[in-house]
Amino acid sequence: MWMFITCGVWLIGLGFYFIAIRPPLLPEDSRFMGTSLAEIQKALPGLEYWLKKVFIVMGGFMASTGALTLFVASIVIPLRLKGTTWAIASTGALSVLLMSAINFSLHSDFKWMLLVPSTVWGVGFVLYVLGR
Repeated sequence: MWMFITCGVWLIGLGFYFIAIRPPLLPEDSRFMGTSLAEIQKALPGLEYWLKKVFIVMGGFMASTGALTLFVASIVIPLRLKGTTWAIASTGALSVLLMSAINFSLHSDFKWMLLVPSTVWGVGFVLYVLGR
């Protein structure tokens, strides 16, 4: 339960980071595309403004997933209701695990840091399945 609560809090924090702090383009983005930030800005002058809007929406979805994870972790997991295993497995796979995998494929500067919540989620899931 506490591992999922931790992941829920992390997702809420990450969501607010994307809403309020994350710049539209990170140095690793231009490195991945094989170009410079100046070239990107010149070729696509509205990209950063548009990406900021995209990240606000994405951050909202992250934070809402975190809020729902907190609810499931604190209310549903202790009850061991039917369908809980499926719900926490699919939520973890589609949120923290997918984000971690994509960041590894992009050779992100944050890939190792993003492996932590995936690991916490995975350990929490195994412990839940084992009934602990």
